[in-house]
Amino acid sequence: MIPYGRQTISDADIEAVVEVLRSDFLTQGPVVPAFEQAVADYCGAQYAVAVNSATSALHVACLALGVKAGDVVWTSPITFVASANCALYCGARVDFVDIDADTYNLSVACLAEKLACVETSGGLPKVVIVVHLAGQPCEMAAIHALSQRYGFNIIEDASHAIGAKYRGEVIGNGRYSDITIFSFHPVKIITSGEGGMALTNDAQLAKRMRLLRTHGITSDVADMTPRPAQELWFYQQITLGFNYRMTDIHAALGLSQMQRLDAFVSKRQGLAKQYDDLLSDLPIVTPWQHADNYSAFHLYIIRLKLDEIGQSQRHVFEALRADDIGVNLHYIPVYRQPYYRDLGFEPGYCPEAERYYSQAISLPLFPALTLAEQNQVVTALRRAIDL
Repeated sequence: MIPYGRQTISDADIEAVVEVLRSDFLTQGPVVPAFEQAVADYCGAQYAVAVNSATSALHVACLALGVKAGDVVWTSPITFVASANCALYCGARVDFVDIDADTYNLSVACLAEKLACVETSGGLPKVVIVVHLAGQPCEMAAIHALSQRYGFNIIEDASHAIGAKYRGEVIGNGRYSDITIFSFHPVKIITSGEGGMALTNDAQLAKRMRLLRTHGITSDVADMTPRPAQELWFYQQITLGFNYRMTDIHAALGLSQMQRLDAFVSKRQGLAKQYDDLLSDLPIVTPWQHADNYSAFHLYIIRLKLDEIGQSQRHVFEALRADDIGVNLHYIPVYRQPYYRDLGFEPGYCPEAERYYSQAISLPLFPALTLAEQNQVVTALRRAIDL
């Protein structure tokens, strides 16, 4: 089966990991800071905090921004559940803003309308988590302008978008947000096996996230409570934190992959253009791209013109799977999940997200995908829609 995503591992990647395995430090050594610095330098951010997953990064980012019980966090419904779950971990409520019909990202118009509606009721969000779906950046300048007017913080969930650019600037630089999150899961743009990272330009936010990733423990004497001179204290737990650390083993792989980040994104861009050409005569909508932006193309999402095809989305999806094409669906609206249904959300809550969900299919896209494999995908798609 041709999978929808697959990591690309080189001999240099393997040797980087082996070098750590032969070293004195498998964790809490020098490679994690080196990886953090490499990502911060690439993105133009002041600070980077590596953790064991993007979910952990989202969690500590919310906590660092003070999200707590009684607060509300808004995000897109078309995302992985972690973008919403992180608010619930903090005891806050979560709500959803409908998506843009072209980009499938959080709609600026819907956000502005929702903010205006709740301004007088005291229901404004503490944080808005924007999601750069498939690697295409959100309209960050407009969202940032709304944050200045209504007083909310912004987290960029850029799990799909390392290497992407917004208005010519690399995602992660923090110009329009407080914290940016990256994922290094195996199917993402680069991988560390498992892992995530939070970038910020705020020294206090970075310090808080570092504390939270390591049980709330500090060895900084300036932060420690004074103890009797005769007692030995090498560290203190000064808050409730978590074991969210990234290991040097994972960081070694991520650091090695960073050397090929631009090449990976360029290859994905080329593959996306080939799909655009191969699919141009089919009754589908191919990914729309903003002229001022540069997508990392983590995903290649098509939308089926079901009224022209005469087949259901499920029929096409299952026919492709039966043809050994590992298509996927990114995503079922989060509020449709049983857990969120039990919180009171109902189908139809975000109409544009529902339309998207009923038509979307993610085709295979990864740097090692060949033209022959792309032709195989397109042939199978033609067969699935009886063309």
